[in-house]
Amino acid sequence: MSRIQEFLKDLCEISAPSGREKKVREYLIEKIGNKADYTVDKLGNLIVRKKGKNQTNKTVMLDAHMDEVGIIATYITSSGFVKFGCVGGIDPSALFGKRVKFLNGIEGIIGCPPIHFSKGKDKEYPKTTEMYIDIGAFTREDAEKMVSLGDMATFISDYVKFGNNKIKAKALDDRVGCAILLDMILDDLPYDITFTFTVGEETGLSGAKVATYKVRPDYAIVVESTTAADIADTPEDKQVCKLDNGPAVSFMDRHTVYNRELYNMSFDVAEKNNIKIQPKAAVAGGNNAGAVHSTADGCPTLAVSIPCRYLHTGNCVISADDLNETAKLVRAMAENIAKQ
Repeated sequence: MSRIQEFLKDLCEISAPSGREKKVREYLIEKIGNKADYTVDKLGNLIVRKKGKNQTNKTVMLDAHMDEVGIIATYITSSGFVKFGCVGGIDPSALFGKRVKFLNGIEGIIGCPPIHFSKGKDKEYPKTTEMYIDIGAFTREDAEKMVSLGDMATFISDYVKFGNNKIKAKALDDRVGCAILLDMILDDLPYDITFTFTVGEETGLSGAKVATYKVRPDYAIVVESTTAADIADTPEDKQVCKLDNGPAVSFMDRHTVYNRELYNMSFDVAEKNNIKIQPKAAVAGGNNAGAVHSTADGCPTLAVSIPCRYLHTGNCVISADDLNETAKLVRAMAENIAKQ
């Protein structure tokens, strides 16, 4: 297993939903050691400044978010079942029957009333409001000894390599970005680079906004995961991007119209360095770029994303080859911007 995959495995096995990113931050700080200077702001963003062999008159910022989607306890029934809300965007189909673990170690199964009790002829998939977490309690009093309102949980899911160089895990959004940036920090770099590991992306981009005010970059690259719909029965024009075709570069999403100069540069750089690359063929979704590009004085921003099947579930899937190609492109782009 390569170093970057070792980092990714470690990071995916940490539970850190939005607002509870501490363990990811501690892991990154431990690995960085004395390889770079870092600070932690009041929100919990980790800002790392890595000196390169050469100085540059531009501040280039690379960003990845530390948080993952999760669920939060909102009510405990008289029978000891835990009702919950979502931390970030999770489709109900990704929840029913899944194992989850609260950050205090309590495990549970997400259930709902039997589907044959549903009213009407068309039995729709249960809504999140109809689901609950079964933690094995029989009364509210029993449950309250294990879980309190406001406690958060994440999916239970192993990190597994399978098939033709594929990786399955929870939280690949965006521990992939964290692993790529960490791997860069530990190497010698040709130019000074600032790295931001941010909080709260899944719940509104708050960390990225604060970090960008602090760094005030001239250029930024957001390193992310994005939905790959290259699966059975999906029309070709709806597949967005495909595994094994390299990183996906966005031209527009719901929050950002991306800087065209950087977009074109990414394809030129990829061609010169023999790196696989593909456009993200949709105007959909969003990421920290929505905050980064419009904060403070404004900042030309690029989003480089690794294609990921089954995003925001407990079983996200990426290609290890795409992981390597994405890391190559991010490095090459950061160097190309800094040396101009």
